[in-house]
Parts: sequence; structure tokens; C-alpha cells
Amino acid sequence: MEDDVEMAASENGAVVELDDMKKRLKEMEDEAVALREMQAKVEKEMGSVQDPAAAANQANREEVDARSIFVGNVDYSCTPEEVQQHFQACGTVNRVTIRTNKFGQPKGYAYVEFLETEAVQEALLLNESELHGRQLKVSAKRTNVPGMKPYRARRPNPYMGFRGRTPFMAAPYFFPPYGYGKVPRARAPMRYSPYF
Repeated sequence: MEDDVEMAASENGAVVELDDMKKRLKEMEDEAVALREMQAKVEKEMGSVQDPAAAANQANREEVDARSIFVGNVDYSCTPEEVQQHFQACGTVNRVTIRTNKFGQPKGYAYVEFLETEAVQEALLLNESELHGRQLKVSAKRTNVPGMKPYRARRPNPYMGFRGRTPFMAAPYFFPPYGYGKVPRARAPMRYSPYF
């Protein structure tokens, strides 16, 4: 009889604990839903603030690139004024940019930006024209898309030596003769590499 009373009391206690756990679980779920809603609201606000500026910047860049040309094989002694005079007949030149390396030496190509988009078609007709005795390569400027850089696999450098991917094999263990003396160390094969 006492066992029945204890079991009934423990069952009532288990039911109460189970109800408490269910209440806590419900509270935690409600809190998680509220947190998700707040996070979605913040992301929406952050996205709405940044998206128009980024979209306007990208649209502006595309519009400028539609009015620009790429000029390759430009002589290293050529100045922006000379490039501007060469393309002046096509339309009004807004800007000439001759790219340079980190030492200030020209790289041998330039970008020409026009005020009108029709001038680009006229400038493309000057492909293979000469400036300073060099044939220019003229093409329409392309718009770079962020994150679309093609993957280039690494190639082995012939001057660094080739280290193939061979599995590691431990050298066999040598026992000393007659059970005494020093144990000779097994040596790994010599690798000719500047790193070792």
C-alpha cells in the first residue's frame, strides 16, 4: 500500500516536472521566434541602406564603361595628351588614363573615356592605327564584375625543384649486431630543395 502511495506521488511529481519543462520549452521557442523576427528586421534595414548605394555605384560604373575604350600596345614614351589628340576626331575625350606599375613606368596600355557613347563606335574604327610607330589595339572597355575572377591553378615553379606527392615511408629499423653498441639511425634519402 505504501508503494502505491509513493508511486502515485512520484507520478504526480513527474507530471508537474513534465508540465514545467513544456512551459520552459514553449517560452524558449517563443523567444527564438522573436529573435528571428528581430534579426530579419535588422537585415532588411541594413540591406535597404546598402543596396541602393551599391546598385547606383554599379550602374554608374557600367555607364562610364559604355563610354570608354581600351587602347593596347601604347608606346611607353606616349603622353595622355598625345593619346587624346589621336582620338579627338572620334568625339569629345573626357579622360585618358595610362596605367603604370608601382615604380611609375607605363604598362603599355590606356583607357580613353568619351562624353558620348557614339564616340566609342568611331574609336573602334581606329583599331590598328599607328601612334609613335606602334599599331594600337582598340577595343570596347569591359565592365568588371566583382567576385567573377576566374580560378587559376598553381603551376609548379621549375626553379624551385619538384617535390612530388609521395606517401611517407618510414625507414626500416636496424638492430645492433651482437646486441650491444649504439643503434645506428636510419637516414631519410637526401632531397635537394632550398627549403631543407
